[in-house]
Amino acid sequence: MSENKDKIKANLSKRDEKYRERSLNAPMWKVVLSVGFPLAMYQSLNILFTIFDTMMASKISSQSVSAVAYLAQLNFILSALGTGLAIGAGVQISRAYGEGDYKTVKQRVSTIYALCLSIGLLILIVLLPLTNQFLKFAGTPASLIEIGAKYFQVQLFTLVVRFVNNVYISVERSRGNSKRILFLNMLVIVTKLGLTALFVYGMDGELVMIAAASLISEAVLLVFAIINSRDKDNAFGFSLSSITFDKAVNMPMIISAIPVIAEKMLFGFGKTIVNSMCTVYGDLMVGAMGVSNNLGGITTNPQNGFEEGTCAIVSQNYGAKRYKRVLSAFYVTCIVNVIIGIIISSLTIHFSYELSGLFAKNDEEFRRLIMLTYKYEAYGAVPLGINASVLALMYGLGKTKLSMVINVARVFVFRIPVFWFLQNFTNYGEKSVGMVMMISNISVTVMAVIVAIIVIRQFKRENLTT
Repeated sequence: MSENKDKIKANLSKRDEKYRERSLNAPMWKVVLSVGFPLAMYQSLNILFTIFDTMMASKISSQSVSAVAYLAQLNFILSALGTGLAIGAGVQISRAYGEGDYKTVKQRVSTIYALCLSIGLLILIVLLPLTNQFLKFAGTPASLIEIGAKYFQVQLFTLVVRFVNNVYISVERSRGNSKRILFLNMLVIVTKLGLTALFVYGMDGELVMIAAASLISEAVLLVFAIINSRDKDNAFGFSLSSITFDKAVNMPMIISAIPVIAEKMLFGFGKTIVNSMCTVYGDLMVGAMGVSNNLGGITTNPQNGFEEGTCAIVSQNYGAKRYKRVLSAFYVTCIVNVIIGIIISSLTIHFSYELSGLFAKNDEEFRRLIMLTYKYEAYGAVPLGINASVLALMYGLGKTKLSMVINVARVFVFRIPVFWFLQNFTNYGEKSVGMVMMISNISVTVMAVIVAIIVIRQFKRENLTT
């Protein structure tokens, strides 16, 4: 294995060398903003993409909105494998990049591409012929299965493409190409929205056509991923000869990824349980909660963009033994995310009537449920910005088990049991849906802050004591 590694060509472009130097030495607030801002825009565009999707689904019917909201959680569970592997690999790729071990960077990049593609194809082969059975097993209401089964099948094909795209985005994030990520995501969204508008408004298409638009738009990104990964001599390029089974190369990625995969699958599974619990108040409440989550994402998605950028910055500086900069990245990101939370959540609360109307069309009952739910959920936006900053630190340090505990607790400790209590021992009724989102988001942030204090103290003792 070592002889094969010695033959691997893994050079850095001048741009990659310049970014590494800046990440390890430039003022931290400049690094965080330059890397995080395009990723925040990328995440903001993602939530707009989801919001417009939901709006167009409402053109078909209010129940279609509920189907999209419910099936999105199932798709989230399945995509957790690819997303978790991409995140775990990204952390270790960034660390090797910071260490200056470019051959390991190349082997990890090439191997994770191959692994994610194989897993995606396997999921497609297994679930495509068993769609209805899988949806029933997941507790999907019969009315939503009838509307959404074909939609879900097309989404399975999208899943395979997205597995590869997630790796590509993670690799570009590791090398600081956040502006490229933003540009490509804008291209995907323009393609997606244009096709969806054509299929829904121009052709009077059904829900499955929205899924088809997603598949085509993801395929556009895949084309760019292939084009931009063709340089076999570059450390971040894909090469068949660099795919390896070497444990020293792969195990750090797998060990980092497993908790992330478990975390995201359990989180998605927990949200499907919450969706099922919401059906007590009718199918429209499932859609209202989904729309409320989307409105909350207007604030939390930019915060998540800074989380992703800071994760790479932390990992790079940790690999290069720039330990003070690791903590600086966390503190700067925390400040940025709190500011984002205060400004954007205040605006969405102020314009909640107008925003809810975008989804409800002329259905005043649906609008009432959306506003009722978001009225409470919005208050968790600022705390979630702090939570995202803590997660960036945990991911960047490779402490993915702790990030798993935090995210799983958010649903299985602070959400589902609290929701059950509110439903069975209080008279809050429909208000319980928004209240449980607020309670769980604030509670998990308190937990995350306690974890961060413990981890930072330990980090200082191990790395900053003289």
